[in-house]
Amino acid sequence: MKFLADNMLGRLATWLRLLGYDTAYQHDATDTELARRARIEQRILLTRDVELTRRRGVRALLIESEQVEAQLAQVFHALNLTAQEAFSRCAECNSLLEEVSKDSVRGQVPPYVFHTQERFRRCPRCVRVYWRGTHWARIVGQIQDLG
Repeated sequence: MKFLADNMLGRLATWLRLLGYDTAYQHDATDTELARRARIEQRILLTRDVELTRRRGVRALLIESEQVEAQLAQVFHALNLTAQEAFSRCAECNSLLEEVSKDSVRGQVPPYVFHTQERFRRCPRCVRVYWRGTHWARIVGQIQDLG
């Protein structure tokens, strides 16, 4: 399942990426550009704009809340999503992450992280490094609260 989030839903896009969903986000796109991209790329358009949901040929979900936690819960419940692929995409650029060796991230992560973590992933596009630190447990807890 692929998504396209409109300019009002950047935080939701980030969360969906963290949960493993291919989520495009264009903060500067017009309504026409969003609708066209959603159709061409066969993405579900996530929007808070009622008019966008009425576009012909666009599968859209009208997001009701302004709070990201409620938005995420709505998407998960409406589309029966799971978080089985969590931490497989870059939260920043949406690329699939690659497993990398610990030695390859030396000097790219804080020393404490390097010494306490064994597994790392890197984004091949923007080169961000990811690991399952304390933030990971918090995110997993929030995902479980959605159920």
